[in-house]
Amino acid sequence: MKPTIILFCAGIMSINACGQKTQDNQIKTQTSKTKQMNLDKITNSNVKKAIEALQSGDKSWYSYFTENPTMTDDGNKIDFKNFFSGALGHEKFISIDKIENDGKDIYGNFEAGKWGTFKTFFKFHENADGKFDKLEIGQAKY
Repeated sequence: MKPTIILFCAGIMSINACGQKTQDNQIKTQTSKTKQMNLDKITNSNVKKAIEALQSGDKSWYSYFTENPTMTDDGNKIDFKNFFSGALGHEKFISIDKIENDGKDIYGNFEAGKWGTFKTFFKFHENADGKFDKLEIGQAKY
């Protein structure tokens, strides 16, 4: 009688382990999809390159901007370099849902670290040299 109980318990343990393994694989697949997000719908090439740098946490992000770009977060002026020194490599879009203004306004779900994930806009303002001199970000209401 005892061997049957042990086999039954062992069978239950293996089912649980398989379920966990499947769940882990699903999580890994979702993470891979996020990292592989298609940015081809961004029509402004400078915005696309900047977003690619943001997505990968690459410090080349800064090279797309003027030395001291103006930045606002929900309309409040903030320091661009200070903000992205903490955000770059930790915060990114997890979806791009809408693009406007000749590819310079990007709307999507944004993963903002301790603040969570929410609908966000990034509005890039490009100067005559092709650099961004202003970036507006904030919660989107679309």
